[in-house]
Amino acid sequence: MIKNIVFDLGGVLIHLDRSECIRRFLSIGVADIEAMLDPYLQRGLFLDLELGRKDEPTFRAELSRHIGRDLTYREVYHALHGFLLEVSVPKFDYIDSLRQHYRLYLLSNTNPYVLDYAAGDTFLPSGRTLDTYFDRIYASCRMGLCKPDKAIFLSMIADSGMVPEETLFVDDGPANVATAEALGFHTYCPVNGEDWIPTLERILSEHQ
Repeated sequence: MIKNIVFDLGGVLIHLDRSECIRRFLSIGVADIEAMLDPYLQRGLFLDLELGRKDEPTFRAELSRHIGRDLTYREVYHALHGFLLEVSVPKFDYIDSLRQHYRLYLLSNTNPYVLDYAAGDTFLPSGRTLDTYFDRIYASCRMGLCKPDKAIFLSMIADSGMVPEETLFVDDGPANVATAEALGFHTYCPVNGEDWIPTLERILSEHQ
């Protein structure tokens, strides 16, 4: 029986557009941005940001030195926001309905800019923030760990008390899903932007 569901954020609840993010960073002078940005795991300074090795001001200062001019918070926020093509209202409405029957968690490789956006009243038309949909949010930049590292899953398990065999893990990253499977989770790997609600309904009905 599935008692818990762990969702990824980008690619699952927020549809992603890497090309727009790259275009925006190029426009502010980050010429080598394509080598740093990946849909699943970042590199260089961006990986340091997602791992919490560098806080937002330090990251922005080092990126500014990298390109030879000072970047403002709004410039970097706007550029990273290009990754977020659409916050799916129907999917958030759907997972809200699941709270009657399941404990819901978020496990995301993310950064302070995205978390700032998700904590604001413009995140969804209703004004609700990301944290109101989940029992607990596990963010890489707060934990100092990133998927697909097994350690971030073990940390989540220890903190929440969830049993992997009673938990469905939903993530668009094949490597992340492979780690979850190895730990005993039920898994589902939709593609970025897919309408996964019917498939999730079927999986849940098979494990009642």
